[in-house]
Amino acid sequence: MALTYTMKGNFFNLYAHRFARVAVGVPRCRVADPAFNAAQTLDLARQAAAQGAALVAFPELGLSAYTCDDLFHQAALLEACERALGDIVAESAGLPAALIVGLPLRVNHSLFNCAVVVARGRILGVVPKTYLPNYGEFYEARQFTAGDATVATHVELAGQRAPFGPDQLFEVADVPGLRFHVEICEDVWVPIPPSSFAALAGASVLVNLSASNIVVGKSGYRHQLVSQQSARCLAAYLYTSAGRGESSTDLAWDGQSIIYENGELLAESGRFLDDSHLILADVDLERLSHERMRQTTFGQSVLRHKAETERFRTTAFEIGLAVDQPLALRRKVERFPYVPADRRRRDERCDEVYNIQVQALVQRLSAIGMDKVVIGVSGGLDSTHALLVCAKAMDRLNLPRANIIGVTMPGFATSGRTLQQARALMRVVGCTAMEIDIRPSCAQMLKDIGHPYASGQELYDITFENVQAGERTSHLFRLANFHNAIVIGTGDLSELALGWCTYGVGDHMSHYNVNASVPKTLITHLVRWVAETGKVGDGSQVLLDILGTEISPELVPGKTDGAPAQRTEQFIGPYELQDFNLYYILRYGFAPSKVAFLALAAWHDRERGDWPEEAHVPRNQYELAAIKRNLGIFVHRFFKTSQFKRSCVPNAPKVGSGGSLSPRGDWRAPSDSEEIVWKADLANVPDTPPDA
Repeated sequence: MALTYTMKGNFFNLYAHRFARVAVGVPRCRVADPAFNAAQTLDLARQAAAQGAALVAFPELGLSAYTCDDLFHQAALLEACERALGDIVAESAGLPAALIVGLPLRVNHSLFNCAVVVARGRILGVVPKTYLPNYGEFYEARQFTAGDATVATHVELAGQRAPFGPDQLFEVADVPGLRFHVEICEDVWVPIPPSSFAALAGASVLVNLSASNIVVGKSGYRHQLVSQQSARCLAAYLYTSAGRGESSTDLAWDGQSIIYENGELLAESGRFLDDSHLILADVDLERLSHERMRQTTFGQSVLRHKAETERFRTTAFEIGLAVDQPLALRRKVERFPYVPADRRRRDERCDEVYNIQVQALVQRLSAIGMDKVVIGVSGGLDSTHALLVCAKAMDRLNLPRANIIGVTMPGFATSGRTLQQARALMRVVGCTAMEIDIRPSCAQMLKDIGHPYASGQELYDITFENVQAGERTSHLFRLANFHNAIVIGTGDLSELALGWCTYGVGDHMSHYNVNASVPKTLITHLVRWVAETGKVGDGSQVLLDILGTEISPELVPGKTDGAPAQRTEQFIGPYELQDFNLYYILRYGFAPSKVAFLALAAWHDRERGDWPEEAHVPRNQYELAAIKRNLGIFVHRFFKTSQFKRSCVPNAPKVGSGGSLSPRGDWRAPSDSEEIVWKADLANVPDTPPDA
C-alpha cells in the first residue's frame, strides 16, 4: 500500500505551510478621544483581517493616546476607554484575527498601562506593563503602577472576566505554532526583557505595544533592539509606536512600526505619515521552530530558567481562519538563497567566502609542511575557482605560484573551447602548467576490462565515463606523490548534494577540497566577482568566457569539438533550482511541499521588481510542473542514492551558514535510507497553479 500524506489546507494558502500573516497598525489618534481612536483602530483591524492577518497589534495606550499625562487619573477618560474597548470586543466577533490594543486600566485601586488581547468577541487576557520609565522625558511612574506589583490574577472588564498579569501566553489553536507574548514599550529596553522568558516558555511571536517618541538616531536603535531580541529569542518580533495625533507639547512622534524574524527585517512602515497605516508580514513559524530545535542551547536555556518559564499561563483560542482558499505568500523569497541580492552585500559575501577558502588552505599547507599543490584544470567553473583560491593561498604564504601544478587532461569528449580556456587560465594565473592526454591510458583500461568501446563500438555508458574520471584523478594523485604535493579537490556543494561525482578514484576524492561547501550558484558569482574586480589582471576575459560555457562533465563525445556536448543540467535539473531546494531542505529541514510552495513564490512567472542589476543573471521563470519535477529529482538523488558518497568526503572548510554535507560537520545521515516519506509529501504538490 502506497504511503500518502494529506496536507491540511489548500496548497496555495500560506497557512498550509506553517506561515502566519501578522500585522502592525498605527492609527491616527486624538488625545483623550477613545471613541475616535477605537474607530480608527477597528478600521485598520478590518483591513488586516481582510488580507488574511491572524494577529494585529496596535500602539501603547492607543485608545486614550499616550500623551494624556495627568488626564489618566480622570474617571471620565478611564470609563470612556473601557467603553471604547467594549466596542472593539463587540466588533471583533466578526473578524478572524486576534487584536491587541492598549489602554489605561484600573485594577484594585491602582492604574496600569495595559495591553488587551481580543478575539472573536472575547477578552482573552490583559497584560500590564512591567517596567515603567521615569527618566528623561518619561514620567510613567507618576500615573501608573508596575505590572508585577499586583496580586490580582483576573480582572472584570467589559462584562467579561479575563486573566490579568504579565505572565501570559496566547496560543491560536487553529494556526499551529502561533503562540505569542505581549510586552509594552520599555519592557524591551531593559537588560532582560520579559519576552526573553516568554520565548523560552514557548512564545514564537513577541509583540510590543509601544508609544516611543522620536529623537535623532532613535529609529536606528529601535531596529538594533528589535533585531537582536528576535535573533536571541529565535522568534518573530512585532513593534509598533505612536504616530500622528499624539500631543506635541514637548515631544514628536514618527509612528514607526517594524516586524523582524530571527534578526531579519520583514516589514517596516513609513515614518511621519499623516494617516493611519498598516504593515503586514508572513512569519515562518516552522523556521522558528526548527531553529529552536536545532540550536540545542535554546533548550538548555529553557531548563536553566525553569522557574521563570513555569510561571506563564497559556490561553488557547481559535480565530476561525479559513485555509481552504488560495492565499499567496507576500514574503519576499530570494531566488538565490546562497547569493545576496543586494550588490554591496554580495560583494562582501564573495570577499568573505574567498578569504575563508584561502585561509583554510593556507592553514592546511602550513600544518602538514607542504608548499606545493596539484589541481586538475578543466576549463570549467569549479576548477577555475579552486585554482584562483590556490593562487591567493600561495601569495599569502609568500610562495611562487609556480608551486601550483595545474594539469589539464583532455579526454574523448574534451571540447576545443574548454581546452583553450584551461590553457589560458593557467597562463594568466602563473602556475606550472601541464597537459596530459588521458585517451591512451583510458583506451588501455577499456581494453583490459573488455569494454565494447575498445572493439570499435560507440557505447558511452557509465563505465566509459568513469574510466576517464578515474584516470584523471589517478594521474593527479601520482603527480602529487612525485612532486611532494597535495591534490586539491574542486567539486562543489551542489554536486555533493546530487551525487554528481565519480566515487572513490574520481572527482569525489582529493587530499583537500576547497569548494566542498560552496554551491554552484555562489561559485558562479565568485568567479564573476574576481573578473569584475580585476583580481587576475588581464585575465578577466578568460573568466568571463568560462562563465559563458555550458556546464558539462565532458565525458561523452559529441559531433563537434567546438563546445561541450553533454549538458549537466539536462540530467540533474537547473542548478539554480536545485540550489534553492538544497538550501531549504538542508538548512531548515522543510518538507518538499513547502519547498515547492516557496519556489513557486520565488520563481513563478510574474512581474518582479527585484531583478539583479547585472544583465548576465538569467531571468528564468519556472512553472509549478517544472518545480515539482526537478524537486523530485533532488529528493531521489539526495535522500536515496548519494549519501554513501558524502559519508567519506575529504576535509574541506565550511563556508556558509547554509550548511555543509561533511559527516564531520553539518550532515550525518545513513547511506541506506529510503526516500518514501519525502516522495509522499511531494505528492501533495499540484501539477498546475489554481489559475491555470
